[in-house]
Amino acid sequence: MYRFSAERIAVLIAASAIVAFAMSGCAARPNITSEKTQEGIASYYSNDFQGHRTADGEVFDNSKFTAAHRSYPFGTIVRVTNLATDATVEVRINDRGPVKQERLIDLTQAAAKALGIIRAGLGRVRIDVVEWGNKKL
Repeated sequence: MYRFSAERIAVLIAASAIVAFAMSGCAARPNITSEKTQEGIASYYSNDFQGHRTADGEVFDNSKFTAAHRSYPFGTIVRVTNLATDATVEVRINDRGPVKQERLIDLTQAAAKALGIIRAGLGRVRIDVVEWGNKKL
């Protein structure tokens, strides 16, 4: 029979709690409830990405309503509103980006066309989370 000191038992319990917390996914997942609405600059993908894999593994298709965001979980549905025209579109986050730090979201050409930002290439937008995705970050 093993005998452990009270100090050693306390250390084992604390270590077990830390491991359980980390394995639950909570340690790696940021608190995103405060980011439900954001405003910034939207851009859109060029045709160079057509057929390539997105960060979540699906094949990129510029004719679909998808987008890249730096932190929202894959599968999150967001409503994007063009602040100049009030045009809106809903897109699903399936990629990471934009690469340029001053931009908030990269849209497919289909989504950019629906918002009316194709000609300008960029547009000031608001994004509102409609439904959080549950795929890993």
